Amino acid sequence: MKRLTLSTKAKQQDPIETSTLVKRIIRNYLKSYQGTLWIALIFMIIAAAMTGAQAKLMEPIIDDVFMGEDKTRLWHVASFVFVVFLVRGFATYIHTVMMSKIGQRIIADVQKDMVGHLVHADLGYFHNQTSGGLISHVVSDANVMRTAVAETLTGIGKNLFTLIFLVIVMFYQDWKLSLIAITIFPLAGYAVSRLGKKLRRASTAAQASIADLSSLLNQSFMGIRHIKAYGMEGEEKSRINNIVERVFQLRYKVLRTSALATPISETLAGLAIVTIILYGGIQVIEGVTTPGKLLSFITAFMMAYEPMKRLTKLNNVLQIGLAAAQRVFDLLDTKSQIVDQKDAKELKIEKPSVTIENVTFAYPDGTKALDQISLDVASGQTVALVGASGSGKSTILNLIPRFYEAQEGKVLIDGHDVTEVTMASLRSQMALVSQEVALFNESIHDNIAYGSDDVSVEDVQTAAKNAAAYDFIMELPDGFDTIVGEQGVKLSGGQRQRIAIARAMLRNAPILLLDEATSALDTQSERAVQEALDKLQQGRTTLVVAHRLSTIMHADTIYVLDQGQVIEQGKHEDLLAQEGAYAQLYQMNQFEG
Repeated sequence: MKRLTLSTKAKQQDPIETSTLVKRIIRNYLKSYQGTLWIALIFMIIAAAMTGAQAKLMEPIIDDVFMGEDKTRLWHVASFVFVVFLVRGFATYIHTVMMSKIGQRIIADVQKDMVGHLVHADLGYFHNQTSGGLISHVVSDANVMRTAVAETLTGIGKNLFTLIFLVIVMFYQDWKLSLIAITIFPLAGYAVSRLGKKLRRASTAAQASIADLSSLLNQSFMGIRHIKAYGMEGEEKSRINNIVERVFQLRYKVLRTSALATPISETLAGLAIVTIILYGGIQVIEGVTTPGKLLSFITAFMMAYEPMKRLTKLNNVLQIGLAAAQRVFDLLDTKSQIVDQKDAKELKIEKPSVTIENVTFAYPDGTKALDQISLDVASGQTVALVGASGSGKSTILNLIPRFYEAQEGKVLIDGHDVTEVTMASLRSQMALVSQEVALFNESIHDNIAYGSDDVSVEDVQTAAKNAAAYDFIMELPDGFDTIVGEQGVKLSGGQRQRIAIARAMLRNAPILLLDEATSALDTQSERAVQEALDKLQQGRTTLVVAHRLSTIMHADTIYVLDQGQVIEQGKHEDLLAQEGAYAQLYQMNQFEG
């Protein structure tokens, strides 16, 4: 058997400059917390100064206390050492907590921006993405950014200030020896920057593969019933194992690249220490300097080497985080094509008519779904759209609430061009029930009340009764408080459909869009629901896409579509009398009576 292939692939892409991404994070997110940041920086400086003081204290400890044997000086130095450690500890605690909070808030803001951007994105955008991949952006990429931002915000400032104070101590003790010692810093920095570019590319590929894994797992879990029905457990396991292995290889490459910084910095530090010992030892032997000064210098250098090494590791963490940030910003930079015009007005309907005027629509891949199509639905009428799959029926329904945008022609609601009114006001005038029922992992009550404001328990129950759903709901253990599971998995297809119809009834909108709304109902339930729909349609405008004859035979007008064009229109009896396409569909049992 052939396996399905992933719709997304791990792609290599040229990394954006580090400075560009960092500036964007600072401008868009960090700037909001600059007050807290400045306070944290003050405590970072205090903690760094105390670290420098620790190194400087080695001189009096050796020269005055140990070699000078001064007991009075001993108590003074010991007391000062305690104060230095105490102040350093509290300052470190304060700036660590404050910077961690800033880092966590930034990522929370990023996640909110991503979710806000996605829920307002065009419907077509979701058709070109996998749900697993989008979830990976919001969860996995954001978590990688969370680690990078939290660690680097705290670590870079702390280690940089510590390094500065320790270098000051080194220059104070011996500026010549300091010039020799600090040559390792620019050399290590150059090596780290070279590694950083490789690390970002590897991390970007790893994150893309994780998105593929999320997508595949989502597909497999959602389709587990069919996987088992067709005996494809082994195939699915193999697919998942292959991508898990790919993620392992890429992440292992990230770790290998990141680890290279350690031998490079250790080698350079070793050369510097050897030079310090040889040069400083000669200076002490010749009496040019004291053992205390040399030990203070060596202590300062060793302590300075640690923040330098941590800065090296932080750069690796930062590059991994920026790889995730680039993916996040790519998502945020995707512009919606369907947006409100600047002068868009609130839609106010007097007569809920729907008019399609010479509309042409093609999908991004060039496939033409509608070709100069026109139809008219007068206020209060019911119009049915029929035709073979791919004839353009559902596309018309998607154009009315502006899920899609026509390339040519107009869609009018009560004479108002839908592109000239706000989408919120447009969609508030409509209720949609499709064959793809969307239920949330909430109670039945909440699913029926979804999208309707200020509704009472009685309103929800009445809608359920009208949709022939009340009886089966009351038979459930928790009644209307029953949690339906993800996508309503705990309910049957017909039960899910009736809850969706109850939701549309409760919305009480003047325009109804029914896309195979009764397709999952048995004959008895369909009859009950159809009676309720007939009552609901009175005084309202309804567009119906259906194959069942019972749903469309009483429509005021039936439009027969073929390849995006209207080829017949009229009432049921008139179309049968024409013995054309509609009659052929009827005779071929395309409709169920």
